[in-house]
Amino acid sequence: MAGHALTRRRLLGSGLALAALPAAPGLARAAGPEWRHGLSLMGEPKYPAGFPHFDYVRADAPKGGLVRLGSQGTFDNFNLFTAGVRGELEAGIGSLLHDTLMVAAQDEVSTEYGLIAEAVSHPPDFASVTYRLNPRARFQDGRPITPEDVIFSFETLKATSPFYAFYYQNVQKAEPRGEREIAFTFSEKGNRELPQIVGQLPILPKHWWTGTGPNGRPRDPAQTTLEPPVGSGPYRLKSFEPGRYALYELVPDFWARDLNTVRGQHNFQEVRYEYYRDGTVLLEAFKGDRIDFRTENSARQWSTAYDFPAASEGRVVREEFPIRNSGVMQAFVFNLRRPRFADPRVRRAFNLAFDFEDTNRTLFYGLYERINSYFYGTELASSGVPEGQELAILEPLRGKVPEAVFTRPYSNPVGGSPEAVRTNLREALKLLGEAGYELKGRQLVAKSGGEPFRAEFIGFDQNAERYVLPYRQALERIGIALELRIVDAAQYQNRIRSFDFDITTSVWPQSLSPGNEQRDFFGSAAAERPGSRNLAGIKDPAVDALIERIIFAADRAELVAATRALDRVLLAGDFVVPQWASRVSRTARWDRFGRPEKLPEFGGAAFPSVWWWDEARVTKVGGAR
Repeated sequence: MAGHALTRRRLLGSGLALAALPAAPGLARAAGPEWRHGLSLMGEPKYPAGFPHFDYVRADAPKGGLVRLGSQGTFDNFNLFTAGVRGELEAGIGSLLHDTLMVAAQDEVSTEYGLIAEAVSHPPDFASVTYRLNPRARFQDGRPITPEDVIFSFETLKATSPFYAFYYQNVQKAEPRGEREIAFTFSEKGNRELPQIVGQLPILPKHWWTGTGPNGRPRDPAQTTLEPPVGSGPYRLKSFEPGRYALYELVPDFWARDLNTVRGQHNFQEVRYEYYRDGTVLLEAFKGDRIDFRTENSARQWSTAYDFPAASEGRVVREEFPIRNSGVMQAFVFNLRRPRFADPRVRRAFNLAFDFEDTNRTLFYGLYERINSYFYGTELASSGVPEGQELAILEPLRGKVPEAVFTRPYSNPVGGSPEAVRTNLREALKLLGEAGYELKGRQLVAKSGGEPFRAEFIGFDQNAERYVLPYRQALERIGIALELRIVDAAQYQNRIRSFDFDITTSVWPQSLSPGNEQRDFFGSAAAERPGSRNLAGIKDPAVDALIERIIFAADRAELVAATRALDRVLLAGDFVVPQWASRVSRTARWDRFGRPEKLPEFGGAAFPSVWWWDEARVTKVGGAR
């Protein structure tokens, strides 16, 4: 599962190495800043200055055709400034309409190259960063992109979005330096990730957002809007119907079309997002050739729902792509702000009641593994007992974290048989008894005479019923009453933003180089900030200390050790009940598209960014739409 859908940012971390642009002839390096064309957190950038294009694209890929993508939910907003705060942002706004200062390479880990900015410079202590804009950079209305636009975007995003305010909290100010340069000053030194975090800044036009709309009123960046905005990216809005569809068309004179970091990408003439409220209907829309490509997140549907003529005839292609660029924690998440979940023994009891093995066998066709790490699937996952540098990092926290952190590796309960289930439920009741609860009849109640233990699971997808209902039955055996509530996507988002839930399912995607985003995921400062990713409400000084150790790691070895230490402490806290994951992305598509021979190592399917409309395959599938 990926990073924040609204930002196009990469979840990057420490260990920055830089590649310098060659100095201009006749100028000594000491005469000015050392301008660089790329930033990497994992050694030297792969591509040298002036490289022609990324290796994973077809540089002369044909342009044309339409690709239709499905989205579950709705939309009522085109304003990126209010994303995650007001309204439901249309899915293509962040990725198609607005570009960023830098762009990530999909065949490298945590590496960015110039897009709107042609070069970047920072001092050795990482106290600031300066970006130099490409003189050709233009908005879609032809106006040049200026330092004022960059500063406006930065300041407005921080003012309107709690997420951006938190994400850029260590960026104190932005100010122009010459005609095409912007300097960002940081509140702390040594945070190697901050220059790249700034590079992920989407750039919006100041002149448009401070102008007046068709109704003659000034536009308000703090409010939602369905007026198609001017962007800086490769596509612009062509037509839409709120909550139904949004159609984008390729900008014919897109200024960066032949830029080396863009060449061979954005090959479709039109991109259309189709919206459906229900996941089942969304699948049927794909089977009915109303959607071209989908990622299948349901093991049951992957195993049973693709037995239809177009698939058996080869007109629909199913393909798995390895996931190499990230780890993940997907889990039942408790709201620790609710007193009933404050005791870790209660939370562990919930884990003991969850029979993953039976769920995987009966519902998921054995396609998943149980997650046992917040960094599952990466070298950052903890294992065994802490040793070496990891142990040295944890030692100062002894007495502040569970002793189990030092003495035994984390493990999930194992079910799968009646005997194992009974053993786990007995252990769960023992822990609940130690936490102050007892069974009275068939209800779990507080020994002090409190109300029966009740909780609500909230979701927005009817498919959740398949795994929550069996879980509810198991919890009933230890006296816990779990109510399942499925609401529409908008209501779900509003409740999650305001932390108005007991239990839900959430996903934390993790990059191979974690960093500042961990503050938003698990830091105490984010626990009460509406809209943060710290859904659990974790407030733990030891967790905070380890996050800072990750952010300020001096090298890759320290980063790995500190991340494993954080993983170990989070697991020991039993803040969540880990669910399941797979190391492949399962996709289905109508066979009307071409792609490069070699896809990017860390990009998965990389659809639709490096694919194109293939006329020869269109004939095979059944003609143009």
